[in-house]
Amino acid sequence: MTGHLTTPAAALADQLPGWATLLRAPNPGPMTLDGTNTWLLRTAAGHPAVVVDPGPDDERHLAEIASYGPVGLILITHGHPDHVEGVRRCADLLGGVPVRAADPALCIGGEPLHSDADLRGFGLDIELLPTPGHTADSVCLLVGGDGGQAVLTGDTILGRGTTVVAWPDGDLGDYLTSLGALTAYEGIPALPGHGPPLADCAAAARYYLAHRQARLDQVRQAVAQGASSPAEVLALVYAEVDRSLWPAAEWSVRAQLAHLEQEDSRENERENGRENERENGRENRRESRESDPGSGGLETP
Repeated sequence: MTGHLTTPAAALADQLPGWATLLRAPNPGPMTLDGTNTWLLRTAAGHPAVVVDPGPDDERHLAEIASYGPVGLILITHGHPDHVEGVRRCADLLGGVPVRAADPALCIGGEPLHSDADLRGFGLDIELLPTPGHTADSVCLLVGGDGGQAVLTGDTILGRGTTVVAWPDGDLGDYLTSLGALTAYEGIPALPGHGPPLADCAAAARYYLAHRQARLDQVRQAVAQGASSPAEVLALVYAEVDRSLWPAAEWSVRAQLAHLEQEDSRENERENGRENERENGRENRRESRESDPGSGGLETP
């Protein structure tokens, strides 16, 4: 049985890249760990910075962000309230800075983020990495500048523990694919939306993948044992998890069950396709025999 992961999924980073400053919001809790991480990205003093995830609508936190002006852009990793609740107030405090997110509803004065989004102009190389799964609109950011590269992972990878798949908006199949994509960033630090920075994004992604697959196997076993509802699966698979986290864990259970249903549906479709191919083959052979009299066992002259 896999246990509830509460430790970092990879070694902690020794230091931040020179262009990254962490401003942690004062909203600690079971779901937010030490609080929401707001990241301020700047190459040199006086240059316009990029703010990632302003966090909750906390006036002191937002004022601290504003004190690091000038800021040229606000980016959003996903639309959960602990990351975006304060975004409009933050933009106002910064003089109407544009806000860009994958979800158009979160954008203010800026275009929605997409795979070829142009994020130049701040002295940093910022590449958008669409990583749906935790939520449908989740993105990561590969950022490079003097001092090296890092991946800002939002809630796709946390600095401690694992994240939920926020069903029905989140999708486990998408999440596994996104984690697979993040295994490409070997030796590059991960700057998460909660918890401490990690030294290796790829190592954390591999750990998350193994953990998710193990949980999925547990759900399969629970269903095989007769668990027929999310609540029954939750009680069997997440028995060691603090009850205060069960409502969030149920999101993941529902996502896991939906994923297994999709797997079963795809397998049924494949089996039906194979049976159709076999039947078509049998029919073609019958037609071939009927249209070709052949030698029929007669001796040839």
